[in-house]
Amino acid sequence: MTSSSDGLTARFAIVRFRLDEGGPTRLGLVAGERVREIGPAELGATDLNAFLAEAPASWDRLARLVDRADGTWHPLADVTLTAPVTPSQVLQTGANYRTHVIDLVAAGRAKNDPRPIEELREWAADMMDRRAREGIPYFFIGLPAAVVGDDVDLVLPSYSDQHDWELELAVVIGREAFRVDREHAMDHVAGYTIVNDITTRDLVFRQDMKEIGTDWYRGKNAPGFLPTGPFLVPAPFVPNPGDLHLELTLNGDTMQDATTSDLLFDLPALIAGASQNMPLLPGDLLLTGSPAGNGIVHGRMLRDGDVMVGAIEGLGAQTVRAVAERVTDAAGEPAIAEAGAR
Repeated sequence: MTSSSDGLTARFAIVRFRLDEGGPTRLGLVAGERVREIGPAELGATDLNAFLAEAPASWDRLARLVDRADGTWHPLADVTLTAPVTPSQVLQTGANYRTHVIDLVAAGRAKNDPRPIEELREWAADMMDRRAREGIPYFFIGLPAAVVGDDVDLVLPSYSDQHDWELELAVVIGREAFRVDREHAMDHVAGYTIVNDITTRDLVFRQDMKEIGTDWYRGKNAPGFLPTGPFLVPAPFVPNPGDLHLELTLNGDTMQDATTSDLLFDLPALIAGASQNMPLLPGDLLLTGSPAGNGIVHGRMLRDGDVMVGAIEGLGAQTVRAVAERVTDAAGEPAIAEAGAR
């Protein structure tokens, strides 16, 4: 597998990479189409998260390496990139793109709902506008173990055929943030990366006791369900994160095409809101929500062999390949799985 910095406009970025299949994962500095290994000496810190705790000042240490002749640089095309971060916590933001929520409300319209579809969409739009004025962000927890690079195939669990994509801008936390306000929230951002928040739609809402509501653990936390990266782009290279273009293609066809200007709650509101309950730690991921264009709206869920390319302006692109889970019987022979089995 080869790597490329297509779409990456930053002067440099951080990656984690392997030189050989099955070899150790190394921390790296990408500049153009080349990458070099960096360690504690170059970071001026014991590890990446300790380095990020000093951002943005610590970025200057890496900037000085870009033009230096020492160190071994490798062609980016000769290495395999994996997830660029190792977060202690993953916080996810739900229902945070206005058009996305309106589309979901329309797609989930009850069969006995007498309202015309346009009336239903207007009702959802009014609800979102009121929420933006009067409400607060909605957060839930993801598992760091689900964070992988796009070097890992996305295995579609056999217990459902309703696996969906959700391209998202992810904030990478720098200095610890605890009960910060909007005015100072962005001071705690080290950088940004790309995440595809894979979701099993028919597991999101509990069927055995609907009063419980959503079940994000089962709906979003299968192995590999948070493809991340491949680049960690320093915040100084993303001057306007509130107006970035996002696009996800499925087998070459555009499915999501939006900008972060459609966010209901902007990044300062999200960081401030998420920091009120628990400190956000260096290297943590804060996902900002997914724009319109998910599979549930298109009527097309992920299938074996699908290839998704998720790109965010200035942050590069990630490629995720979907494969069906291989199900075997007690003798190790291929078995037929029942879609939707629990």
